[in-house]
Order: sequence, then C-alpha cells, then structure tokens
Amino acid sequence: MTERIETTRVIAAPASAIYDVLTDPEGHVDIDSSGMLQAATGRRPRVVGDTFVVHMDREALGDIPDLRDYDVTVVIETLEPDREVAWSIIGRVRPPIGHVYGYRLEPAEPGEDGRERTLVTSYYDWSGARDDWKKVFPVVSEQHLRGTLGILARTVRRRGA
Repeated sequence: MTERIETTRVIAAPASAIYDVLTDPEGHVDIDSSGMLQAATGRRPRVVGDTFVVHMDREALGDIPDLRDYDVTVVIETLEPDREVAWSIIGRVRPPIGHVYGYRLEPAEPGEDGRERTLVTSYYDWSGARDDWKKVFPVVSEQHLRGTLGILARTVRRRGA
C-alpha cells in the first residue's frame, strides 16, 4: 500500500502567484476542498521552521464523531520560493504524527494565449508517520487534493494572476 498521494494540474499563472497563495496562511483556508480548514492566524512563513495556526472543524469529513473546533500548528518543512512549500502538523497528539503536505511548482509550456503556466503537484505523504498512526491514513483523498488544485487555480485567477 502506498504511503503517499500526489496529483498534478497545470495552472495558467506564474509560479510566483501560486506560491503567494500557498504561503499565505489564509490561502490554505481559501483553497481547502475538505471543508476542515475554517480560518488561520499567523504571519506568512519566511524560513523553514516558521509556523502559523489553522483553526479546524473535522465534522466536515464525518470520520471522527464530535471532533470540532480544534487548532493545529503548521510547521514549514520546505520553503523554496516559486518552487516548493511543504509542512507538517502539530496538533493534540504528542509527539506529532509525522505526516507532510506540500506543493511542487514547475514551469509548464505557455498556453495558446501565450500566458505563463505552472505544473503544480499537490502531495500528501505519511511515510514518516509514527507506525501507531499509519492505520488512519489517508485522511484526505486524492479527490480532495485534485479539488484543492482546482480551487487553487480559481483563487490565483481571482487574485489577479
């Protein structure tokens, strides 16, 4: 069984515009297709190790009864401007579970209209998760990742890219 899901989409926007959304704490909420992310507080990360808080509501997934209104801390693991951003999560469980979410950005051929385009890969990796937690993965599906990429494309477009 795989311990990683990834999916790709070409988005008609420069990598810098996409990276701007992906490094904005509220951008995470704006593009979430799972319905769990409700709000975010904190500043845009600048270096690996920076953090911000995401306010969650797990009821949207319907998999854990009564798990509502909790916070997680996003810890930046990879931060390469216009190329990649990845993060782990610190929540109620200690030590942290060890899963990682991220996006890789690569140049794509320009569109027929000449607009810059970017190949965006969304990934969700629990290969580094603690063995006692691996049985709960994946929490979000490949369909959620694909949906988030669609919402990302729309969000980037709405922000003027």
